[in-house]
Amino acid sequence: MEKADIEELRGKVGCGAVLETGGFALDLRESTPKAVKYRRGDEIIIVIHDGKGWFDPLSDAKGDVYSLLQHLDGCDFLEAFVQAASLVGFEPSRPQWTRQARESEPDQSITERWSARRKPWRGSATWRYLRDERHIPEQVIRMAIAQNVLREGPRGSMWAAHQGNDGVVTGWEERGPEWRGFASGGSKVLFRFGNAAAPRICVTEAAIDAMSLTAIETVRRDTLYVSTGGGWSPSTDAALRSLSKRPDARLVAATDANPQGEVFVSRLRELAGELTCDFERLRPAADDWNAMLQDAALS
Repeated sequence: MEKADIEELRGKVGCGAVLETGGFALDLRESTPKAVKYRRGDEIIIVIHDGKGWFDPLSDAKGDVYSLLQHLDGCDFLEAFVQAASLVGFEPSRPQWTRQARESEPDQSITERWSARRKPWRGSATWRYLRDERHIPEQVIRMAIAQNVLREGPRGSMWAAHQGNDGVVTGWEERGPEWRGFASGGSKVLFRFGNAAAPRICVTEAAIDAMSLTAIETVRRDTLYVSTGGGWSPSTDAALRSLSKRPDARLVAATDANPQGEVFVSRLRELAGELTCDFERLRPAADDWNAMLQDAALS
């Protein structure tokens, strides 16, 4: 076959079409406009690059539509090409993001954009979202505001700061009633909440989970609660290594109770072993700590 034919077909068939026809379901709650999550049982595939790319968060597998077909079906490239050709014209369902597409960002740095946003206040839209929809206690919200890690996002959303070891804001997790994402142009390091000098470091996958676990543990003074924002960048790895080198450090894998959470557990266990610090797996009774907190509030 000609290279031009391969490229033409690659442009016509998106990874979402392969997944939907292969029995995967869109997970809107865990998706963002730039990274759409699909599930089939315990299998997870994240679609990126406007449907042209993908990766498996539970392994190192990634690629284009052809490699996706080979990954799922164990076929060779020729069969993958034939299968892709059969999907021409199929339109996968598109997530209906309620937040409008980002307007062009002003010519400001991440730090300037963060500083331009107000801190939440009692009764503000972000306060109500965290308290009423996420069931974060007001004491914990006040603590987060006092530690300068929360901002009012657009349309009632929350911004939760990621910071490097120097305390400089590198980006922020964005969560709202019907929106999740990360700061455009920002980088994930760690959301940090609690005692900055604590020897016990609880690692979660979302800032809201870090705050939820703080509430569940009734604000332990010996603990720094952190969130990776669902990622594991070189900067995140370096930050966790730095924290885990503290005297008497104890690294706690407080990630979600699902396969992706267990991947993080394995990485954290390996890191703790490499640095010879104490390790613990703290598993939520629900899918994540916020779900557990909400279950307790509604029971």
